[in-house]
Amino acid sequence: MVEISSVNRKQAEVVVQGPRELSELEGRIRKAVLGVVSRGRIQVVVKLERAQGAAAAIQLDAALARAFRDAFIELGQIVGQELRPTASDYLRQPGILNPGSGDIDAEDAWQAIEPALAAALTGLAAMRQTEGDHLKADLLARLETLVGYCGKIATEAPARPVRQREMLERRLREAGLGLDPADERVVKELALFADRCDVSEELTRLDSHVAKFREYLDATDAPGRALDFLCQELFREFNTIGAKANDAGIAQAIVEAKTELEKIREQVQNLE
Repeated sequence: MVEISSVNRKQAEVVVQGPRELSELEGRIRKAVLGVVSRGRIQVVVKLERAQGAAAAIQLDAALARAFRDAFIELGQIVGQELRPTASDYLRQPGILNPGSGDIDAEDAWQAIEPALAAALTGLAAMRQTEGDHLKADLLARLETLVGYCGKIATEAPARPVRQREMLERRLREAGLGLDPADERVVKELALFADRCDVSEELTRLDSHVAKFREYLDATDAPGRALDFLCQELFREFNTIGAKANDAGIAQAIVEAKTELEKIREQVQNLE
């Protein structure tokens, strides 16, 4: 019997648990699993069931039993009291008595394990596909929310130089100074400010990243790593916009966008 379970993980890790007699098959099992799964911690449990009527066998590790007895005796010498293990002590010590499965030929066992492993992997893939469909729907909904914040930033950004001019005029009036619209220094200062706070390039790259995000979600290949990278790029663009815009309204939109993006990134960790 083969049982497979998985938990989310950024990289692929395959853990195989089974009888020691079949340890040489672990490489084949891992190869089969990695042919289907590229991310996550996959635990494969192989259990051998005796045929009906077959005699059970118990394997004794005599060396471990003697070492266990000697350790008790040495402990007694240390504490100054005679100590010897009882039968229940031996039974509780893992590895001394093991349910044996008799002489097992690995190649013969593989003939039974391979189809069971294939069936378990098919079930795992189907389960992950169902989970992936739900995650895709959730990611697309969150992506639309993110696009809404981008639209809000794109709407408010062009008005930033205008607000800067109004603020400059107000400060000069409060200082008792007039502002000559034809003053070349004022025009130059406002032009430099407008250039510094221009975020059109960042917004264009955000649109490109969002389009690529949707493209990866529709692709047949596993998109997890690519989407993880895109999340980093989206974070970078929002940080740049926040630094350049220097505006409370835009800053609030960026905080909300990054909060939503963090939720997207967490979900991306669940994708293969």
